[in-house]
Amino acid sequence: LQMFSNNDEAVINKKLPKELLLRIFSFLDVVTLCRCAQVSRAWNVLALDGSNWQRIDLFGFQRDIEGRVVENISKRCGGFLRKLSLRGCQVVGDNALRTFAQNCRNIEVLNLNGCTKITDATCTSLSKFCSKLRHLDLASCTSITNLSLKALSEGCPLLEQLDISWCDQVTKDGIQALVRGCGGLKALFLRGCTQLEDEALKYIGAHCPELVTLSLQTCLQITDDGLITICGGCHKLQSLCASGCSNITDAILNALGQNCPRLRILEVARCSQLTDVGFTTLARNCHELEKMDLEECVQITDSTLIQLSIHCPRLQVL
Repeated sequence: LQMFSNNDEAVINKKLPKELLLRIFSFLDVVTLCRCAQVSRAWNVLALDGSNWQRIDLFGFQRDIEGRVVENISKRCGGFLRKLSLRGCQVVGDNALRTFAQNCRNIEVLNLNGCTKITDATCTSLSKFCSKLRHLDLASCTSITNLSLKALSEGCPLLEQLDISWCDQVTKDGIQALVRGCGGLKALFLRGCTQLEDEALKYIGAHCPELVTLSLQTCLQITDDGLITICGGCHKLQSLCASGCSNITDAILNALGQNCPRLRILEVARCSQLTDVGFTTLARNCHELEKMDLEECVQITDSTLIQLSIHCPRLQVL
């Protein structure tokens, strides 16, 4: 921008219609837009036009982002904003996100991963104002409880992807409330939700037939009973992470083989009860497998590898 003189900028403004200039500005990132806004009054108007701010990722500025910044963005972008990432912005709290929710009612994708100040109040605001929300990441927001899931169930029926990993206050009651109102869920990340029991998975299996991705890493109370229900109700499942779920046995591999032929990714690290017998059944039925994590599956032998090599030609990562 320093290459242009005031005359150059004036010529550009005269030669190109506003619509075309706006189109050019729409390809710029946040930093460049802010720099353009300082060139002249005309460019300030163009750069800060709400249509240029439909997708914003503030992760690179996380240390500097305060609540008022989020509020100002929401007031300027209003109904234009579709996607916002505040990942790692630890200072942003419930009040700022309430203002955001009120102003940005067309938001579809919201990443609040690591925004540790937010509580159930934020999900209440999203439920009240953001009915078009499809993807929500609340990972490591450890103050989130079952009340948040109940609120999302009531106000965000289009929700397809939810990450509440490491929100360890969530129990089966929250999952039950969630799936009753968000039956279209396709991806659910529950890593480190250590209070979850098999009953939570039974609710998911009964209400989420579109589920494609499920992560249960280190959900230590999960057993065969819960995961068998998932396999029976979620036939479209393509990715399952059960690493650290040390209670599961070959019964899970049999259930996956019988019910989930589209399975592409299976992570079962530290599941020491799994054996060659189960993996043989899996390999013979799940031919689309591409990635597996079998670290510390101490009972498997070369037999498992042979079966995978014969029946799973797409396998790339093991």
